[in-house]
Amino acid sequence: MSILLLSTSAWGVKGSEKTVQSTFSYTNNDVWTAYDGFNRTFLDVGKYIYKTNSSYQQAVDRHNGAAAIWCQPIYWDMAMNAYKLAKTQKDKQKREYCKELCEKIFAGNKAQYAGFDFDDNNENTGWFIYDDIMWWTISLARAYELFGEQEYLKLSKASFSRVWYGSKKVGDTGSYDKEYGGMFWQWQPIRNPNPNKFGDGKMACINFPVAVAALTLYNNVPKKRKASTETSPGYQTREQYLAKGKEIYEWGVENLLEKKTGRIADSRHGNGNPAWKAHVYNQATFIGASILLYKATGERHYLDNAILGTDYTVNEMSAAHNLLPFESGIEQGIYTAIFAQYVAMLVYDCGQTQYLPFLKRNIEVGWSNRDKTRNICGGEYEKALPADAVVDSYTASGIPALMLLFPAN
Repeated sequence: MSILLLSTSAWGVKGSEKTVQSTFSYTNNDVWTAYDGFNRTFLDVGKYIYKTNSSYQQAVDRHNGAAAIWCQPIYWDMAMNAYKLAKTQKDKQKREYCKELCEKIFAGNKAQYAGFDFDDNNENTGWFIYDDIMWWTISLARAYELFGEQEYLKLSKASFSRVWYGSKKVGDTGSYDKEYGGMFWQWQPIRNPNPNKFGDGKMACINFPVAVAALTLYNNVPKKRKASTETSPGYQTREQYLAKGKEIYEWGVENLLEKKTGRIADSRHGNGNPAWKAHVYNQATFIGASILLYKATGERHYLDNAILGTDYTVNEMSAAHNLLPFESGIEQGIYTAIFAQYVAMLVYDCGQTQYLPFLKRNIEVGWSNRDKTRNICGGEYEKALPADAVVDSYTASGIPALMLLFPAN
């Protein structure tokens, strides 16, 4: 079924409005064509992990064709969203295919990345940055919520604890700053024998994902569980996950949020001014953490924050073309796929449908400018992608990620 939607929509921040008239046209078949094109081009079906870009035949390791360790779970999220879409569409064949794909992607990544041994800090196929682990914590908890597989929950809990408390084996003291709050981005002693100290970086890309992970685990662990007496417990109670999520979220609000606009800073070092360069994925995890806290507590200010952060992304960051901005740095093309995950929660779980015209415009423009031979998209959605262009999987993920969450009907 195809959909042709003519919409005039207005949105703005603090009274600054703009009206955009757009015609959107794509079909549900296009959604599956886009996802198939993405997988045909970027999925190494020998290993079931994703490749860095379209020039590689195989995903060997970090330095030889394998996409970044922290982006692999975003691609797993896409497979889970494909499964949910097939289920919604009551397409049994696609549903079974997508379920098997989800299982293969998990198995492939487990084999590639040290069996999900989060104490293995090999910098090629192991774990050496806190947020690399936390993105997996989130997706593992989501996978448990969707499929009920206990291994996913076990690994999600273990990885959350690994980031929060550190590792005796590695020798780091964890991401959490016990004295001043918030989460450090990089663990030591990789190349540095000293632990994190005051003034070291606390990035949005670890703080808000920690809040998202804590709340996702809160939603999925048993309600009646006794707290561990260990100093570095491998799990939390439901109440502890909620408390930790709230604490880190509030640190982020006080240190990384520009409260008048909804802009999220990239980072803050000590008491210095925040680095006010906004990135779509940081906006996204702030939005997601806000929504999850709103759903857990019913407190309206969390929803207001989610709307504020989304308005800034839509009105300010996307102003140039009325399209999500593209950043061409290493791995930055993944940002749209991350945003898709959380803005979908705002639209569907919180009824904020005012963003649908903007989201569908991104899909229509990006899809219309695809490479029609490979059925893959670039990151600058307003520009046509040449048929011979080398494209990275991060950049190409945005449009299919949006389409899986915002199909034609």
